[in-house]
Amino acid sequence: MKILVVGSGGREHAISKKLLESNSVEKVFCVPGNDGMVSDAIETYAISETDAKALVEFAKDKAVDWVIVGPEVPLLNGLVDDFDAAGIKAFGPSKQAALIEGSKDFAKQFMKKYDIPTAESESFTNYDDAYLYLQEKGVPIVIKADGLAAGKGVVVAFEMEEAVLALKDMMLDSKFGEASAKVVIEDFLDGEEFSLMAFVRGEKVYPMAIAQDHKRAYEGDKGPNTGGMGAYSPVPHIAQTIVDEAVKSILFPAAKGMVAENRSFSGILYAGLIVTKEGPKVIEFNARFGDPETQVVLPRLKSDFAKVIDDLLHDREPMLEWETGGVTLGVVLASAGYPEEYAKEKVITGLADVEAEVYHAGTKRAEEDDVFLSNGGRVLLVCATAESMVEAQAKLYKEMKKLENPNFFYRMDIGTKAIK
Repeated sequence: MKILVVGSGGREHAISKKLLESNSVEKVFCVPGNDGMVSDAIETYAISETDAKALVEFAKDKAVDWVIVGPEVPLLNGLVDDFDAAGIKAFGPSKQAALIEGSKDFAKQFMKKYDIPTAESESFTNYDDAYLYLQEKGVPIVIKADGLAAGKGVVVAFEMEEAVLALKDMMLDSKFGEASAKVVIEDFLDGEEFSLMAFVRGEKVYPMAIAQDHKRAYEGDKGPNTGGMGAYSPVPHIAQTIVDEAVKSILFPAAKGMVAENRSFSGILYAGLIVTKEGPKVIEFNARFGDPETQVVLPRLKSDFAKVIDDLLHDREPMLEWETGGVTLGVVLASAGYPEEYAKEKVITGLADVEAEVYHAGTKRAEEDDVFLSNGGRVLLVCATAESMVEAQAKLYKEMKKLENPNFFYRMDIGTKAIK
């Protein structure tokens, strides 16, 4: 098979690399991809992930068997619908189904309608109304931009001043443009978070190994929310009974509900969950593979990944087998200043000496061979697998030390919660 992966980040690097492990895969194109993928025999082409017409033409020209759409923006633009209309099979939700990620308000109303456990919330388009509700509810409180904001449109406020500032930023100063014209204010839930992703085809749900992401920029879960600073899988302190309950009370009702809403979901449904006294509840839904969770979950898939997707696209029952032992840990190297303003085109020193798995995200090759420059906020992720978290951390942070440079930073405590 020849397969096209749409996207350019670490998630797409991990997807492409896993596809190439299959004996049934001859070639993987990642468009636009990034320079760091090329050394893994992934072919990249500089076509924008939002240029639907060019992507459809490319898929036809290369005679690809099917497509995986990685990022949320092209999904919400209807890229899967465009491929379908051209007679090209694409793995990912339609524009209608991707709304479960594209609108926090839609997701909240949907969960309410189908009795899917989540925090109580209200949505607002008027600042004064939102402000009054905030005063009434008090802190801690969670404020979310309704639309897409690259993982940064959520503020968990423990002080009223912080909550009001977040509300002003979003609603009055349009910090996230159209995405924050409407906001969702929801109750703060306290508990352990985990990411549960699943392959979904209509009402059929096939869960993956769970992971735990680290959203905050700095150690001890301090600082602003980011797109994710690292992850690990599995999560030993989340009991299997909790995961089973989440599959039963969240994933299956969500898949069935989407069919009932005439938005049948095909692709990867990501549930960001939290363990509360009443059981697992939804913090957010995404309509695609999580990043950086994909980079630590896919290496744990023992089954043929390409065959799994191919089976789903052809309505066959997929076979899924996961690693049961050990732990996979991934740490993000980010540009200094991220998730706020940061400089690009900084040399990534020590990269050639790293012996662990590296998934490139915001990188580009310099004119000199083997020299990479930064080209984004999250630059790359280094990944290691070991028997225990203590071993995985020792192995991984030894590699991260090789990348130390004042232009970049990384968290030193990824995975620490998994150590008993």
